[in-house]
Amino acid sequence: MRIAMLADIHGNLPALEAVLVALEPLQPDAVVLDGDLINGVPFSPAVIDRVRMLDWVVVRGNHEFYYLDFGTERDPYGSHDAERWGQLHWLVAQIMPAQGAYLAMLPDERTVYLPGAQPLRIAHGVPGRNRVGSHSRQPDAQIVAEITDVRERTLISAHTHVQVDRYVCVDQALFNDLLNTSYPDRPPIDETLLQRDWHVINPGSVGLPLNGNVCAQFALLETVPESVSPGGWRATMHAVSYDRRPALAAFSETGMLAAGGAITQLFYWELVTAQPEIILFYRWSREHGMDADADLGAVLRAYVAATGRDAYVRARDPLYARDVT
Repeated sequence: MRIAMLADIHGNLPALEAVLVALEPLQPDAVVLDGDLINGVPFSPAVIDRVRMLDWVVVRGNHEFYYLDFGTERDPYGSHDAERWGQLHWLVAQIMPAQGAYLAMLPDERTVYLPGAQPLRIAHGVPGRNRVGSHSRQPDAQIVAEITDVRERTLISAHTHVQVDRYVCVDQALFNDLLNTSYPDRPPIDETLLQRDWHVINPGSVGLPLNGNVCAQFALLETVPESVSPGGWRATMHAVSYDRRPALAAFSETGMLAAGGAITQLFYWELVTAQPEIILFYRWSREHGMDADADLGAVLRAYVAATGRDAYVRARDPLYARDVT
């Protein structure tokens, strides 16, 4: 059994189409899309329509909730603020009611039970918290602290836009670390965790990778014996090159860049560099005693003046730089 795992398209239709071409020779038995179909790149409605045409298992991510919660009492982000959430305001106007209804009916997580294979737990972040993800260099204790209530041995996660394929096992030292360290919202810790192990897989991002590789990324999972891979699944990571210029040009052509302001500019930069531009910007603002959300435009201008980040990005932008795709 082979399953293609995709995540974090973020409205990038050219990247999705490139992955669809790459899947043809692989011929997976099923395809799973682990959240964040929308928001980030200007083709979210077209991505929704394309995914709806396909016989895929799909779960919601946090960006689906930004859209679904907008203008309701469930909105905890204050997204009425057009300066911070201008791109979301623009997106809400683009998505048609039938497309929104499709997103509303998606599950938040899935557990897949296949004949002759161990189950797969699938959540955009971790079960119950879609904004919690993992990284390749993250300490084992930090990962385990977030998934102690996951009974399945293989967890498919996304959200961080980096490819992850790692095994974590709770030995006595790690168990003591969990007991003696405070982790926010940590599930209960008890001795049944000793000798528990998990295979944690993140397929990376189709549309906005943040691991320095600008290619559209996904993973192919195959059932294998326990002796080959604990938990019974082996992951092979894939990265597909594609022409990013139509997606980058669409930021201006569709009006999203003008409507979204500073945050949309940072999304654009992420598509160019495959680096966490939003995180880098907010980290810099905190380190320099600035509240970015109080005046995003002004703080971004200060950031550019101090770091020259705009020049760094432009030198790598395929719309401007030669020999860059």
